[in-house]
Amino acid sequence: MNLRRLIPIFDSSVSNWGLEARLLRWLTLVWLFVGLIMLFSASYPVADARQNDGLYYFKRQLLWVLVSLIGFNIIVNLPLQKILGVSHWFLLLFLSLIFVTLIPGLGKKAFDAARWIAIGPIPIQPSELIKPFLVLQSARLFGQWERISWRVRLAWLGIFGLVLLGILAQPNLSTTALCGMTIWLIALAAGLPYKYLGGTAIGGVMLAVLSISIKEYQRKRVMSFLNPWADATGDGYQLVQSLLAVGSGRTWGAGFGLSQQKLFYLPIQDTDFIFAVFAEEFGFVGSIVLLALLATFATLGLIVALKAKNIVHRLVAIGVTILMVGQSLLHIGVATGSLPTTGLPLPMFSYGGNSMIASLIAAGLLIRVARESSEAEVVPLRKPMLENGRRHRGFDKTRN
Repeated sequence: MNLRRLIPIFDSSVSNWGLEARLLRWLTLVWLFVGLIMLFSASYPVADARQNDGLYYFKRQLLWVLVSLIGFNIIVNLPLQKILGVSHWFLLLFLSLIFVTLIPGLGKKAFDAARWIAIGPIPIQPSELIKPFLVLQSARLFGQWERISWRVRLAWLGIFGLVLLGILAQPNLSTTALCGMTIWLIALAAGLPYKYLGGTAIGGVMLAVLSISIKEYQRKRVMSFLNPWADATGDGYQLVQSLLAVGSGRTWGAGFGLSQQKLFYLPIQDTDFIFAVFAEEFGFVGSIVLLALLATFATLGLIVALKAKNIVHRLVAIGVTILMVGQSLLHIGVATGSLPTTGLPLPMFSYGGNSMIASLIAAGLLIRVARESSEAEVVPLRKPMLENGRRHRGFDKTRN
């Protein structure tokens, strides 16, 4: 492999890509750039207070971005069939790590949830890293549903169930819901019978209700979401401060770096509520531009899916689009009070290396599908010409 391809600006093969692949690549890089700029603003006050270095989180995020971009460029230049061939091993690895986080002493807790394990100085969050591989394996399973035995079907459905139960046990209801909806929508796109889809949907809703009933903090979040102002200094504090930030942005925003809510009023402003800081600094107009970026990404993702000739490739494109855009909309819904407070990061905006790696790998998969779809349109046109050329040359030799 040409090592220069690992650096996006030096990848000379981009000019040969199809239109959708090139547009998705630039859209991903723009999304990443805006996210880094926003993280710089949102994290500066808290980094200065906690680490005596306002750039602390920003510099660490840049290191993660460099690592993630290497993975991104490997994915966009690697045949999708090879990636699909090893996806199940990564899925099983991260599933194992999810259960490792549940072992006392090994799992690192934050906000009463054991979601991380530490490998030296590097924090690993397997529930984030497993997302793109969950999409790949779901596409493999449901794309070949009619050609595989029930034993294989049940085995993989059982593994998917373990993934969801493991994440739910951390506890992490929001990521469980996102992963469950992604798997379900991929199955729907694959054309699975409605009786299976209906049964799993009912089961998923019942599991979520059971979790909310058992976990007191989840129940409080739902109740505070319904009326956050009833306990504005208690359970509704996060949402109230987020709404104040969003409302303070008005039409054009306070200006880059001028958010007041990020000055220790809004909790977790560099991760779970980074959109609130964005909305305060760039206002309604900036928020609409961000939503337009997400809409463009979703539209290109669906175009790629429709153009894909291989059903598995089509499902990968659909799954990645759901994952990236769906998670973004859930994050925005939480920050604007449209959904109960959850812990979902905004892809390529929120601080966190695991989220950055998962997001860029997912984007790379979508671009890879776009590349192979456009190449598939070109290659068949050359084969008949080559075959005709061989036929004519053979014919001429027989005549001579």
